[in-house]
Amino acid sequence: MKLFARTVGTTGTPIIILHGIFGTSDNWLGIAKAFAETNRVFLLDQRNHGQSPWSDEFDYQVMAADLREFIEDHHLENPIIIGHSMGGKTVMQFGLNYPGIAQKIIVVDIAPKFYPVHHTSILSGLNSVDLSAIQSRNDANEHMKRFEENEGVRQFLLKNLYRNSEGAFAWRINLPVITKNIDVVGHELFIKNACETETYFIKGANSHYIQPEDERYIAEIFPNFELIEIPNAGHWVQADQPEAFIQVLKEIL
Repeated sequence: MKLFARTVGTTGTPIIILHGIFGTSDNWLGIAKAFAETNRVFLLDQRNHGQSPWSDEFDYQVMAADLREFIEDHHLENPIIIGHSMGGKTVMQFGLNYPGIAQKIIVVDIAPKFYPVHHTSILSGLNSVDLSAIQSRNDANEHMKRFEENEGVRQFLLKNLYRNSEGAFAWRINLPVITKNIDVVGHELFIKNACETETYFIKGANSHYIQPEDERYIAEIFPNFELIEIPNAGHWVQADQPEAFIQVLKEIL
């Protein structure tokens, strides 16, 4: 699949960044601009998200293959690949499936383990928005208050709402396919052999996604790994502590 991408910077080692579930490439523009003078940064919309194509196939094997296709199409050599949450699982699966392509892998606040479904309320809210009845994004926001109390999370989700060429509201995310396959987002990765690529896991100190007991499992799959914790950050590390996150990335690079 040919993924949509935004590009920041024109020279230097290529950096590829993949967003998480319900996200888009522009969520990472602020981070990308911090590296514009030294790197070429490619911000990808994963399948069924943003401006990339939709498909009934939605799992980490096909998303890893999408990433490989993008790298090959753009003739990128020794890229550094960053992924947050669902995007982190995609880049881990990529490293496992296609060894020797990535120079470094950076995984943001996710482990290769199984996670139970925990987006049920959000999906119920998004699916129950009557797109033909709302007059503005604020109308959708008011509706979503019954399903998600955090204003920041609601605004993040509603960035997926836009007016199509007919002027009607529509979703940029493939809501039916994501809803049907939401359990796949939490699936454990397919592991045939360990990934020897230099791999960094960046976790928010206030996040529960990577637990101390996960480190042994991570070490089995990614033996050349380092875990870095950023204080006063939750699951959205890059949004909670952007300056600290950028500094960690610069040290890794």
